[in-house]
Amino acid sequence: MIRAFSLPLARPLTTARGTIDERRGFLFARDGGVGEAAPLAGWTELLNDCERALEAADDAPDWESAVAACEGAPAARHAVTLARLDSEAQSANVPLARHLTDDPAESVPVNATVGDGSPEETAEEARAAAEHGFETVKVKVGARSVTADIDRLRAVRDATDATLRADANGAWTRDQAREAVDALADVGVEYVEQPLPADDLAGHEALRGGEVDVALDESLTEHALANVLAGADFVVLKPMALGGVDRALDAAREARDAGVEPVVTTTVDAVVARTAAVHLAAAIPDVSACGLATADRFADDLAADPAPVEDGRIRVPDAPGHGVREVTVDA
Repeated sequence: MIRAFSLPLARPLTTARGTIDERRGFLFARDGGVGEAAPLAGWTELLNDCERALEAADDAPDWESAVAACEGAPAARHAVTLARLDSEAQSANVPLARHLTDDPAESVPVNATVGDGSPEETAEEARAAAEHGFETVKVKVGARSVTADIDRLRAVRDATDATLRADANGAWTRDQAREAVDALADVGVEYVEQPLPADDLAGHEALRGGEVDVALDESLTEHALANVLAGADFVVLKPMALGGVDRALDAAREARDAGVEPVVTTTVDAVVARTAAVHLAAAIPDVSACGLATADRFADDLAADPAPVEDGRIRVPDAPGHGVREVTVDA
């Protein structure tokens, strides 16, 4: 069964790639399991392509055929494979995290995300996040000049002693990225996420080795993980963009084996996919702060949130499956 949804954001997120002010997608249900597909242009297939893939999966006679129907449509595959994992975990009477690994964490650390704004606005939002218990704050950069973004991050550093991250969404040239990385070392930024365009793997590799680490995100949607690892200290894993929780967990393990740290985030997903990402993060031992604290951006959601943020951490739901049970899917 498939149900379409449209959810406006109460707090739109402004990035170097534009502003996200609404999330549209589909819920997919089969054998008691529920998954979410929330396509996002530039990250996944388009909405119409996602719907067609889900319709083919809905008509498929078994799980294997349903998953195969979604190849080439990562958001659709995310929904179908999540519904399958949810169904399997419920049948085993265990939380999804326990279905993914034998010894999951009980809670995971999360970062606050601060969008584009003036230095004063950025600092105030970061200060508020720190007061609510967040120990890591990620600031969106790249929509302004490098100098302006450095001023914003310095204002944040003056306002809080939280660990800082910067996310450029691929907006900088090599010269701008080098200027930014050199300056941000003095600000104490942990890593810069996707400083260069997704296809510039050599440029990212050249940025490594300094005081500011490099995290790659968009590059993972255009290249195989094995080809990305040489240019990354961290990889940012979005299950929706990678085609499912199962693929994201495989990627996390591969990255760890190569000495690269995984971080789990979402594409500003609704409660079903967001909660599944919490279970995924719990299945990664000693995971770094993850970008999962986005529930408050929604004006409304598909169901009550079973995994709220408390003091900068999210406790993993202990109900069977992913734990989002109030949501309904109509034929």
